[in-house]
Amino acid sequence: MSRFWSPVVHSLTPYTPGEQVKLPKLVKLNTNENPYGPSPKAVAAMQQAVGDQLRLYPDPNASALKDALAQYHGLTRAHIFVGNSSDEVLAHTFHALLKHELPLLCPDISYSFYPTYCSLYGIAYRAVPLNAHFEIEVDDYAQPCGAIILANPNAPTGRALGLEQIERLLAAHRDQVVVIDEAYVDFGADSAITLLDRYDNLLVVQTFSKSRSLAGLRVGFAAGHPDLIAGLERVKNSFNCYPLGQVAQAGAVAALEDRAWFEQTRAAIMASRERLTQQLAALGFEVLPSATNFVFARHPGHDGARLAAGLREQGILVRHFRQPRVEQFLRISIGTDDECAQLVAALTRLTA
Repeated sequence: MSRFWSPVVHSLTPYTPGEQVKLPKLVKLNTNENPYGPSPKAVAAMQQAVGDQLRLYPDPNASALKDALAQYHGLTRAHIFVGNSSDEVLAHTFHALLKHELPLLCPDISYSFYPTYCSLYGIAYRAVPLNAHFEIEVDDYAQPCGAIILANPNAPTGRALGLEQIERLLAAHRDQVVVIDEAYVDFGADSAITLLDRYDNLLVVQTFSKSRSLAGLRVGFAAGHPDLIAGLERVKNSFNCYPLGQVAQAGAVAALEDRAWFEQTRAAIMASRERLTQQLAALGFEVLPSATNFVFARHPGHDGARLAAGLREQGILVRHFRQPRVEQFLRISIGTDDECAQLVAALTRLTA
């Protein structure tokens, strides 16, 4: 606390990220990082970008990356916004598009950064409860609001909505912006980007941190109607004109172009997820259906916090949330097959 803080700082409850512990032989399954490295072509492109050009400012518009994203998704450059991670893209989205007289609607169990952004930017919001199966019920959003944001697939539950449900939501809220946060979409869900040609109120946010294995690079983007993108650009250029460095832009473009590596690694993760789900179920865990690179599981006979602590003692990190309704669940990132085997062996000992 400081007498020099502004009033907004006193009111904030910052987001708490997963631990980034550096210990030998640690099995790190707590932050949904990709267990496989990034595309070798992306690594080569980044190495090439390191040189004398670093003394110069990068392209403030990241034109090559926007063009690559536009081509990949069948859009134009005017439909694309890029930023320093999807978190920054979301922050600009909250600031530029989601503050209105009526409250913003979001799920009660979802990405916990959403309430933090609301607090930071003075946005009134209303949390809409997930149903008893931890699913988003689109019909529950049929109420007056200023805007809507949903993570799809949702985190930390891992459950996904189908495009027909998202389209129903968009059609019912033609006068409100609907943001679909697709950090995990490449692991089993369908992207709402395919709906952009029909809905000018849709903004889709994605990241290169998960399926492209570039969490350390910090690259995210939004796709939407050019009018929405223009609003984001106005905020970005009033905050930081150069959010993406040259190395980040080069690596992201190359990662996007290497579709073979993308398909190979995401298929491996989805296969490991299905095997781990079956193994956890055999140990008595309830595992929610997942379309992500993690599973959300609880054991009816063992406390979630104690299981997380017991795993930590064995050098395995998972994520535990002390939040009503989900305090018994563990969110477990999909690691390599060897890491998943170590996890299952540890849980076998803890639940015996």
